[in-house]
Amino acid sequence: MTKRHVDIPPEAQATIDQTIEHIDTRLAEEALAPTIAELLADLFGDWDAYQRYRNGETVPPITRTRLQSYDPRNALIETEHWAEQKLSALQEAKCLRYLWEGFDLSPLSNNLAFAIPFRQTLANHLFAEAGDGLRLFGGIKIQCGHNIVMGDNVVVHNDVLLDDRGRLSVGDRVSIADRSHVHTHDHDTVDQTEVTTYETILEDDVRLGYGSMISAGCRIGRNAMVGAGATTLGDAPPHHIVAGSPAKSVKVKPGWGSVADNLGPLPDNRERRRLPTELPESFDEFDEFGRNLSPLKTYRDRPSERASTDRPAPLRRQPLYAPPDCPHYATGGLLGRWAEDERAPPRPVG
Repeated sequence: MTKRHVDIPPEAQATIDQTIEHIDTRLAEEALAPTIAELLADLFGDWDAYQRYRNGETVPPITRTRLQSYDPRNALIETEHWAEQKLSALQEAKCLRYLWEGFDLSPLSNNLAFAIPFRQTLANHLFAEAGDGLRLFGGIKIQCGHNIVMGDNVVVHNDVLLDDRGRLSVGDRVSIADRSHVHTHDHDTVDQTEVTTYETILEDDVRLGYGSMISAGCRIGRNAMVGAGATTLGDAPPHHIVAGSPAKSVKVKPGWGSVADNLGPLPDNRERRRLPTELPESFDEFDEFGRNLSPLKTYRDRPSERASTDRPAPLRRQPLYAPPDCPHYATGGLLGRWAEDERAPPRPVG
């Protein structure tokens, strides 16, 4: 391994250890939302202003809105619209996710000596299961949080999407490179509001290259590697290297040929991992698009509309000719360029 062990000054490390222990204790409190508000206000150096606001002192409207927004109960996040998620689990996870994303915007997120143990502590409370020795870097986007099972010694680099709208299982010693996307849900191609959730599995010792995308319901086998920029639409066999879009197996890892399956296309077993959708008996359905999902007839099939007098005349094209002082005039002046509409003046020739 080409990394060296680095320590910060003992007094600084002692302060960090004390702070992490304090945060861990606070996150175990039953009234979680007020706790999150206080932690965020403290992280952003707003503690005194937040106390004045809570004591009823008058503050400017923007300041009041900012201070109110430290409390997740006063904020709206996209996850709350997802009707297939249990509301009680969402509400608890929302508070912890709110702290997760807020922390990434704070100055302390740049100090890995604090940020790594902080995210480990937060994952212990947020994930369904969180292993030891996690190294979770900045900008990780988590959809829900409570649907993630993560093993020991997992490394997730910057700006990774961990979509757990379905169920996400990550084994031990998995490495996920920057800007990778791991999905657990799909949208219908016609009705975008129709969502199908899956279980997506990254087995032990998996490596995902930079910018790779794991489609919902895929299983990446033990010790497999997904190349940079690859998109998997099926299961990657153990010990294989898969690359491309859609990804296919390109080779077996050196030294693992005796225990690896034969090369070939990635088998698509996603339907086996499809999760049942359970919606509440009554809920206010929200469609942000409001699209017409019925097939439209072509213009050729609508003679009444084609003959309508209030429809503008179809655009016709005409050739552009060069003026007499142009060198092309002697050859007839046809330049091979066309005006888009004879009703508009010809464009200049140049």
